[in-house]
Parts: sequence; structure tokens; C-alpha cells
Amino acid sequence: MSVLRKVRTLSRAAVGLCALFAVLGAAPARAGAWVYGSYSNIWGTRGFQLWVPTGYQPGEPLPLVVGLHGCLQNPDQFAGLTRLNAKADAERFLVLYPNQALYANATQCWNFMFSSNQERGIGEPSLVVGMVDWVKGHYAVDSRRVYVGGVSAGAVMTSILMACYSDVFTAGMVGAGAMYKAATTASGSLYAMTFGSIYSPDDRGHDAWACSGKPRRKVPVLVVHGTEDDVVNPINGQQTVRQFLQTNDYGDDGADNNSVSNSPARVTSGTSPGGRKYTVRDYVSGGVLLVQQYEIQGMGHAWPGGDNAFPFADPAGPDGTTLMWDFFKQHSR
Repeated sequence: MSVLRKVRTLSRAAVGLCALFAVLGAAPARAGAWVYGSYSNIWGTRGFQLWVPTGYQPGEPLPLVVGLHGCLQNPDQFAGLTRLNAKADAERFLVLYPNQALYANATQCWNFMFSSNQERGIGEPSLVVGMVDWVKGHYAVDSRRVYVGGVSAGAVMTSILMACYSDVFTAGMVGAGAMYKAATTASGSLYAMTFGSIYSPDDRGHDAWACSGKPRRKVPVLVVHGTEDDVVNPINGQQTVRQFLQTNDYGDDGADNNSVSNSPARVTSGTSPGGRKYTVRDYVSGGVLLVQQYEIQGMGHAWPGGDNAFPFADPAGPDGTTLMWDFFKQHSR
């Protein structure tokens, strides 16, 4: 029996152990405050922080955004970098920040490159989804509007979650990241980040569709990347766009027939208040903005418009948090 088959078998067996899953140290809090907790299942334990926005009223369902930090970051730093809590207060949505454990990765990167974290129901993705379920059980969440976005390693984990849990997440943002299964080993990850994935985005598009059970469902994704990213080669952004277009080509009618076009319906350009020029490509299907790509000129490995007090910020870029939320709120189940 292959290692991956054993992992899948263990995952099926784990269903019967769901009563053992637990969240420790978390309790509902007043609006405009942090909730701290920890979620465990057979794949491990990870901490999380939940921002409950100002104006939250129990019983009134709000959208939920999952924010995934990058390497050398934690939830506090990612929240500070993106100013996502302020956006949540203004627009009224909950924000869940999973935290990668140091014992799982010494640089706090999500382990997106290992097969045990690239399938449904297992590994780190199952921990994140377990946290989402906990939030739904303790707060009023509109299940039609659950979103996920991240930067760097958190963005690659976003690709995995959008691929394997398209029934949970309504839309996602991949910021300075890579496509689903861009790499399947640590050495392959280094190669992909430097030169781009060796795998075909079309093949990975099919794999991503299959990971959620081959649903008849479209997966809206925003892809943001800087042209001068020297950590994650910008070709990864292009591959991510192509992969999710192919995933959606299967998702709308179950066939690879170009029913979702690889050609953008619109290409526009602009300049941020900080002077960054950018190009936007909109891929539209059935009148709906399905995949959107922001290519930001001169930006390195960063969150655009981020707070310069935190690592991985590019204050000159357009406001990535606004771009993300504006894309998310167009999409509901």
C-alpha cells in the first residue's frame, strides 16, 4: 500500500474519531476583540486567533475571512501587515487567523509542499477547516460567504484549500504564492519558487477539481503578484491563474472543453497612490468575474499597500486588503 493510500485510509478512519476533536482555551468574546484558541485533530494541533469585529451581534450571520500568514510571520504580524481587522470592523466580517506551529516548521511556513497536506481531509488543511467549523459553531457565520486569502506560504495553502475544499470556501486570494501542487517535495518547492513549477497548470487544474470530488462548481480566485518578486518567481502567479481557469473549466460542466476561456475578457491598467503601476486581467464566465490577476510592476515579495512597520510590506502598492475584500464580496454561494 502506498504512503498516500495509507494516509487516505487513516483519514477515513478518522471520521469515527471526530468526537475526539477539540478546541481548547477559546470562548466567545465581545465585539471588537480577539479570541485565542487551539484546534486539534489526529493530524496535530495548531493555535488560532479570531477577530470579532466591532458591531458583531450574536444571531446575525456575518461573512468569515480566513487569513493565512507567510513564513516568518504569525497572526498578529499578518493582521498588522494587512490591516485586515480594520477592514473587518468597517465592512463587518469575522477574521480567523490560523497559526503555524514552530514545532511543525521552524520558520512558521505552512508545509504546502508535502503530499500529506495536499489532499482533502488530512494534514494542515484539515486543521484549518476544523477551525472554520469551530467558528461556525460558536458565532453567527454566513456559510455562503466564507473566504480564504494569504501571502507567500499562506497563499500556497490558500490554493490547496480552494482546490480541496471548494464546498467550504466561496472565493480565495493567492498573494505572492503558487498553484495547487506546484511542488510535492521540499527540494521541488525550492525549484518551483525559483523557476516556476515543473508541473503543467492544466494537469494541476484537473487535480484541483478532483480534490474536492469533481464538483459542478466554479472557484473564484484573485491572484496578486509583483513583477520583481525574488522569493517566489512571478511565473508562479501566471501558473496559478492558468491552473484555476482549468479547474473552473472542469467545474462548470465536468469537461475540458474551454467553456471557461484562458483569455481575459478585460485588461486594464492603473497606478496606485504610491506610484506602483499595475495591470489587471479579468477572466469572466457567465457574466461573473471568476479569476482576476493583479500584476504589480516593481513590487517584490510583499503584500501590496501593507503597513511598513511589519515584514513583507510594500506601502507603495495598491491596497491589497481592499483588492481582496472587493473581490470576495462579489461572490456568494
